[in-house]
Amino acid sequence: MTVIYTTQLGAGLGLIEETQILLDLWQEGMSGTDLYRAALTSGHFSTISARRLHDMITVGFAPRYLRNQGAPASLLKRVRDCFSRKEFEQLLFLYTCRVHAILADFIREVYWTAYTTGKDKLRNEEARMFVTDAVREGKTTIAWSDNMLRRTASNLTGCCADFGLLEQGAKSVRKILPYRIETTIVAILAYDLHFAGQGDNSIIQHPEWALFGLEPSDVLDELKRLALRNWLIVQTAGGVVRIGWQHKTMEELIDVLTQR
Repeated sequence: MTVIYTTQLGAGLGLIEETQILLDLWQEGMSGTDLYRAALTSGHFSTISARRLHDMITVGFAPRYLRNQGAPASLLKRVRDCFSRKEFEQLLFLYTCRVHAILADFIREVYWTAYTTGKDKLRNEEARMFVTDAVREGKTTIAWSDNMLRRTASNLTGCCADFGLLEQGAKSVRKILPYRIETTIVAILAYDLHFAGQGDNSIIQHPEWALFGLEPSDVLDELKRLALRNWLIVQTAGGVVRIGWQHKTMEELIDVLTQR
């Protein structure tokens, strides 16, 4: 299936601080429209227009965190007071990449290539070339104007900065920052893929690990570290990986992670 890139990332980029506020306002069962109404009357967003707020919630927040009956939002509300800021932001990063294929591919194909080849900076021009190639390859529904190409490129590097992969600031050239997946996020992602029906070997090979710069061998090493904490059991033989899942639901896992 062909992946289609959109410009919807521009509705808020990382939305980290805004997400914190919106999670306070969101209650189980609320839709994006319900949340917009609550946010509009909350007084927390008085400095932005109603239209901007609507886009932030319905195009930015809701697709990331209210999918699957709001499961991501529920999980985030449970862990945010117990997780470090870095752990919490890595969850936001994962959910954002799941919705915005253009960001996920940019990170896998451009950011980590630059990182692993020893580059210390990433230019907006490299992001623009990535977007230009994507349009040429038919990954957008229509051809994008030069202005849209530049804006989308800036959004990609800006979002990476929001999530800690690149340095902050309104810059056309940004420093590449060290970035390593947190152990708790390894556990959540592994279990999430398991509960989604992925087989043990498929989990090791899943492309979402590459968002954190991990190859399959790295993933296996990370899972073995989880085994030392008794969060799962890992057995390998003849290139086949078998995982014993110690927790039967995501709720059980989160209970363990929040009681560390």
